[in-house]
This record gives sequence, structure tokens and C-alpha cells, in this order.
Amino acid sequence: MSDFQTIHDLGIHSLVDKLRKFPGYKRDEIIKAESKNAIVSKIDDNLKFVSISGSGIYLEGVHFDLVYTPLQHLGYKLLTAAASHIYAMNGMPVSAQVDIAVPNKISVSMLEKLFEGFDKAGKIYQCAVEPGDITASHQLLVVSIHVNGTVEENDLVSLNGSHPGDQICVSGDLGGAVAGLHVLLREKKEWQESGQDYFQPDLQEYEYVVQRQLMPSARHDLIKALKKSGVKPTSMVDVSQGLVNEVQILSESNKTGCEIFTPAVPVSLEARKVADEMKEDVDRYAFYGGEDFEILFTLKDEDIEKLKAEFDDFSVIGEIKPIDHGIVLNTGEGQSINLSESQVE
Repeated sequence: MSDFQTIHDLGIHSLVDKLRKFPGYKRDEIIKAESKNAIVSKIDDNLKFVSISGSGIYLEGVHFDLVYTPLQHLGYKLLTAAASHIYAMNGMPVSAQVDIAVPNKISVSMLEKLFEGFDKAGKIYQCAVEPGDITASHQLLVVSIHVNGTVEENDLVSLNGSHPGDQICVSGDLGGAVAGLHVLLREKKEWQESGQDYFQPDLQEYEYVVQRQLMPSARHDLIKALKKSGVKPTSMVDVSQGLVNEVQILSESNKTGCEIFTPAVPVSLEARKVADEMKEDVDRYAFYGGEDFEILFTLKDEDIEKLKAEFDDFSVIGEIKPIDHGIVLNTGEGQSINLSESQVE
């Protein structure tokens, strides 16, 4: 029998756990705070601040499609994705370095458009942007971003701090980004089938979901509200790969179970409209779609109202449970799905 195991079979989160067995040199200033795509190090004992680093690598044809993604939108979105990792640790981004592998089809003016997007996002997130290594690529554009941020040591939040009884919350709404992607893919298909050299679809009625796909916003407003309200989440993770994936990451990291009340999961009317048009299940958009870049976080019961006094763009969608409870989706209709067992109870 072959011992070859695919990354798909193992899963990305489990793969990262395996690779953490090769940590290099042990440095005292590196803080053990489990996070997604980030590392934490102490800047100075006297300052009581820690440095957070987040990164991402993005490949044309895998993570983005230049047929329907303007380069300035791409730059904005990729910095948003990287900054979101910093916000998911209750920190603020400070600087970003962008490395690029560039094929011949990309001109200087096109790269300037890409960096216009980085610049716009940088101004919104108060993050400096610096071009790093630029090298050649045979066919595809590849962009790698490394973002540095800071957070007061006492405010640092990681994946593994929640306990049974904590409330599971999520900012904004979910499923909009994948709804926008489905609209763009439909329009791309129509253009390819038309045989036209130029195609300009009218996307006005899909403006919200298309924007959620092409120019999403990282939730710096939530982080500011947490600071102002004096509330510290017990755990946090950004919703970049779908709600179910992030809930599973939280549960595995905390060695807990959880129960999600599916009627409480926020989904926009625009995303529902697209799902109806596509004859698809909008719950799949919300639970398995990615790139919403909202924040999934857990709070102690007494902190819910304190945060609501400063920030109301979040929903309580479930509760952390003991580990033997498993990961359960409660439909509110007398039926529940235990994702730990992959069966309907």
C-alpha cells in the first residue's frame, strides 16, 4: 500500500500542525500564540507591545482571475486579506512588503495599477506598503504579501483561548463574496461563448456581492470598537475559507465542541437573491464560501452587551461546548448536523 497522502486528504490546518514540528531555532522572544498565517514576537519588555506578522501567497488562476479582476481591485483585495490576519489577533497592521513574480504579459503600467490598489488599502488600514523582490515568471502572475503589525501584549488574542459557555460571534454577513464570484463566473462564461473581443456586462443589480468579491473590507472597525469598549475576545479567526472551516479550526485549537444555530448566521438579501437565481443553497454560500474576511470571535456572556454598546455589526451565532458535544449545526427545525460525525441526528 502506498504511503502517499495528498494535502487535500490531510487538510490545510492539519498540514500546518505537522509542519510546526520543524520550528528552526528556539528564540525566547517568539510568543506561543496559535494563529492562522501569523507569528508573534515580543518587541520590548518595557513597551509591553508584541509584533505580529501575517503573510499570504496568491497565484493567478488559483486565487484570482485577471479576466474579471481589475489589477487595482486585486491589489486592494490582497492587502485586505493579509491585514485581516492581523486584525484576527486584535492587532493593527503597520507595514506590508509585496513580492511579485511577473510574466511578460504584465506591463509596467499594469503593475502600477496593482500598486494603486495596495496604496488605497494601505491608506484605509493605515499600513505602509513597500515593493520587495520582483522576479520573472513564465506565464502566471504570483503575488506574495508579508504584513507586520503590533498589539499591546495584554490585548493579544489567539485561536486557542475559548472555553465552554463562551458565545460564538461573527461580524458582518457571510456568503456575499462567493455569491459575487458566481455572478462573475457566469458573466465570464457568457463572454467566452459569445466570441466577442470585448464584453461589458451590466452588474449594477449585483453591486453589493461583486464588491464583496473584488473589493472586500477587513474589519478594522471591529478592532477599534473592542478597544473602546474594553472587551477582549477569548479567541478570534478571520473568515477567509468559509464559516465551517474556521469553526473547525477554533474547535481543534481549543479542544472543544461547539453548536452553531444556522438561522442566526447573517446572510445578506443580495446573496440570497443570487443563490435563488443560480438555484443553489444560500446556506452553502455562508458556510462553505470563502473570502468574506469577516471576523469569527468568541466572547464571555457578560461582554456581549458591552460590545453592542459600541458596535452592533455582529451576530451571536452559537456557543462553545465541551469536546464530546462535537461540532453541531442546529437548524432550529428539530434537526442537527454533527460535522464531527458527518451524519444527521
